[in-house]
Amino acid sequence: MNSAAVIRTVRLVLAFAVAVSFLIPVIWMLFVSVKTEGTPIKTLIDWFLPPYTFINYANVLSKTPMLRWMWNSLFIAVVKTVLTVLFTSLAAFAVSKIRFSYKNAIFLFFIAGLMIPGEATIIPLYAVVKDMDLLDSYMGIILPGIAAPLGVVILKSFFDGVPKEVIESAEMDGCGLFRIYSTIVVPLAKPALASIAIFTFIGSWNNFLWPYLSITSEELFTLPVGIPTLLSNYTVDYVTPMTVNAIASIPVIVTFMIFEKQIVQGISFTGIKG
Repeated sequence: MNSAAVIRTVRLVLAFAVAVSFLIPVIWMLFVSVKTEGTPIKTLIDWFLPPYTFINYANVLSKTPMLRWMWNSLFIAVVKTVLTVLFTSLAAFAVSKIRFSYKNAIFLFFIAGLMIPGEATIIPLYAVVKDMDLLDSYMGIILPGIAAPLGVVILKSFFDGVPKEVIESAEMDGCGLFRIYSTIVVPLAKPALASIAIFTFIGSWNNFLWPYLSITSEELFTLPVGIPTLLSNYTVDYVTPMTVNAIASIPVIVTFMIFEKQIVQGISFTGIKG
């Protein structure tokens, strides 16, 4: 076996070991979630042995607002993703392809936005949303999150690669700016738009701080906000917490399995273009 084959084998073994290390907590969570409450656990292997029951899932779904919180998370994530992709692509198109004064200075503002921690804007953002009377509402959660400087920077770098000749040819044929944007630039930028959409959706689904500060009504809770309140009562049993977390994780796991190719391509794309 030559050195190249040895290196390839070592890489595969390391990759498999890392994958297993990430999967073990998920597998453990799923097994614990179907255990009977109060089952004595004496050894590690007891976590994975029968008896199994799905009554835990039925109890959580029927006796808690989990389905409502899951719907809130899904609705907010989808709307925020659509608006973020729309506005970031429009802003990037303007900075990249439209001639106007102080264009470079405006783009520097977008770059500067990447240097400001999100936590530093929480207090002024809360004050603005409160003055707009949007606290404790869907719009109060969604609107502050659609400003995505990173998306503008990534898309601008991609739009800059669209040949000027293509744009000028379209203008000579009578195409307006919006038609050039929608029929030429956006179709060419599908990989970039997909990567931004994926990471925006995941970020919204997992977001805790802003929904926690801006929501007071339990019926508007998202999953990251609702789950800690649901599990706030002290318990020595692992079954109910693991069942709740399994229900919250299943949609994300299914989404990853469906869009695995796009997610991997998005990570590769942002790694190259960013």
